[in-house]
Amino acid sequence: MPGPNTPGTPHTPHTAPDASPAAGAPATVVSAKPVVLPAPGRGEDLQVRVSAPATGEGLPVLVFSHGFGWSLDGYAPLADHWAAHGFVVVQPTHLDSRTLGLPADDPRTPRIWRIRVDDLARVLDALDVLEAAVPGLAGRTDPGRAAVAGHSWGAQTASTLLGARVLDADGVPGEDLTDPRVTAGVLLAAPGLGDTLTPFAAEHLPFMRPSFAAMTAPALVVAGDRDDSALSTRGPDWFTDPYTHSPGSKSLLTLFGAEHSLGGVPGHEVAETTDESPARVALLQRLTTAYLRGALLGEETAWKAAVTALDEDPEPLGRVDSK
Repeated sequence: MPGPNTPGTPHTPHTAPDASPAAGAPATVVSAKPVVLPAPGRGEDLQVRVSAPATGEGLPVLVFSHGFGWSLDGYAPLADHWAAHGFVVVQPTHLDSRTLGLPADDPRTPRIWRIRVDDLARVLDALDVLEAAVPGLAGRTDPGRAAVAGHSWGAQTASTLLGARVLDADGVPGEDLTDPRVTAGVLLAAPGLGDTLTPFAAEHLPFMRPSFAAMTAPALVVAGDRDDSALSTRGPDWFTDPYTHSPGSKSLLTLFGAEHSLGGVPGHEVAETTDESPARVALLQRLTTAYLRGALLGEETAWKAAVTALDEDPEPLGRVDSK
């Protein structure tokens, strides 16, 4: 396994499919994994996958936090697409990954939610090491243009760097973990407020009590209108809370007919996808890419055009609201 300053194993370059002809031809993507970052006190060094377009300069950075149990190998439909359209995509493997097999009674388990946040910050701290891990990438990234994204638990993890905070049992906001290096975020199926948790969730997932009152950074929140969570007594609108209860510039993409996997973002034909829909995933690829390019590169017209196209679709797969 590579050391902290050793490039990871290069993978064969591939071309990710382009979901939108208007977006232009996708670039060839080069990725390296695992790149290993030392993590004293974590119990496991942090393994990371880095994917980037083979060409281009001043590339923005997108750090992605996976959902429960996944790893740096998940979410190819999004990671490959984003990299093919101009982003350096960094995917850490969190301690809850099935690939690590931590037992439930591991002493780190109660703090995995917090270690997850540290994982994202550690990635941002080590962008020079990650750059050097991908052949030809050195000197081509722009650390001043960074965003975070995540799915499910990963979306809650990402939200803390945007300003969300975890409430204690008395409703008092915990530590402010906002990271000033992060410009914007994409929150996919992010858990909502903790006042309607089921008894099981309230007992076993005490960190799932977010407050979005200070989440001022721009973000695109994505929710499925059929995403009924076993963790909340509310319906699918629970996943719109990061939009509804946060200040500042936010957009909400509601995907019609989507459940928790939003059509299949964790991977192609994975077992946990209950709402397989290539068309829905393609829409998500287009809109998240347009949003991120607008937020990080100032390409506002691309985002507006993508929203207009959705509005004018006679059979739309979703709806965008903004504030």
